[in-house]
Amino acid sequence: MPSLTVTMKGQITLRRDLLTHLGVSPGEKIEVEKLPGGELRMRAARPTGTIDDFIGRHAGKTKEPLTIEEMNEIAASGWAGESEA
Repeated sequence: MPSLTVTMKGQITLRRDLLTHLGVSPGEKIEVEKLPGGELRMRAARPTGTIDDFIGRHAGKTKEPLTIEEMNEIAASGWAGESEA
């Protein structure tokens, strides 16, 4: 089991293999849950969005109907929390 060192500021650094296991990239957040017995549970924080966010972001941008491929791409990027370029 890997061990981590706590700095004087009370911080720890997760090794790359642990971050990869969590599926976390630089700039993303990790949720930590306190469990009984002094244990912690960590998981990647996943952005939450609503269908209103999705519709509002793309409403009125085009007058032509979208193809299924375009809709799938928009849906995938929207639910993944990716911002538009």
